[in-house]
Amino acid sequence: MKKMAKPRLAVWKFASCDGCQLSLLDCEDELLAVADVVEIANFAEASREIQPGPYNISLVEGSITTPHDAERIHKIRRDSGLLITIGACATSGGIQALRNWKDVNEFFSLVYGSPHFIETLKKSTPISDHVFVDYELRGCPVNKYQLLEVLNAFLNQRKPNIFPHSVCMECKANKTTCIMVAKGIPCMGPVTHSGCGALCQSFNRGSFGCYGPKEATNTNSLGGHFKELGMSGDGVMRIFRNFNASAEPFRKESEAHEK
Repeated sequence: MKKMAKPRLAVWKFASCDGCQLSLLDCEDELLAVADVVEIANFAEASREIQPGPYNISLVEGSITTPHDAERIHKIRRDSGLLITIGACATSGGIQALRNWKDVNEFFSLVYGSPHFIETLKKSTPISDHVFVDYELRGCPVNKYQLLEVLNAFLNQRKPNIFPHSVCMECKANKTTCIMVAKGIPCMGPVTHSGCGALCQSFNRGSFGCYGPKEATNTNSLGGHFKELGMSGDGVMRIFRNFNASAEPFRKESEAHEK
């Protein structure tokens, strides 16, 4: 009997901190199981061996910030059967999307010694603004177990079992008292996608919105509640402009409080 070829996996990096790729490498023992069922054909973070496409699955980390990357993502899309974006940068533009509210040229001389060598786009944008994306996995960084679940699902031709509920549900599951209700601490949990295990709340901190907006968010209500807790309009704007600042529900709410 002819042995079936393993699906070919590629991992790509655009403008990002590499944290989501490190989440995959951090799987350790689980990664060995992944390597046993797929051929890791292109993963520069893990190996110098780069094999040409096509690829059955591509995992893409990072946002599009340069003309070169805007062209490169189209080639990756053509070479990929499934394209899955991982992390806040790839799904919403990332922390670097804070530049979207300013003239990026103002930063050149402050950051670079030879700014005339820099070629960049005016905005940092998610991968889905440029090509069709089969699935988005949020987080800053992604939850490694969710990443394994997504890979498992696509390898077995089923829908990923990633729940769309908010971080508040994770607080309830952990029996963590709501810090916003009990202590008046502003928290993005009610409008943020689950996946972190309510880590901040377990340390008596409000959510930073690392996993981006959940489905059917009511950011307007939460922004109003933040003001009731004594937060200024500028404070509300800033709390929505974080790791997922350019995600539409967070962007619109932040702009509603911008002076």
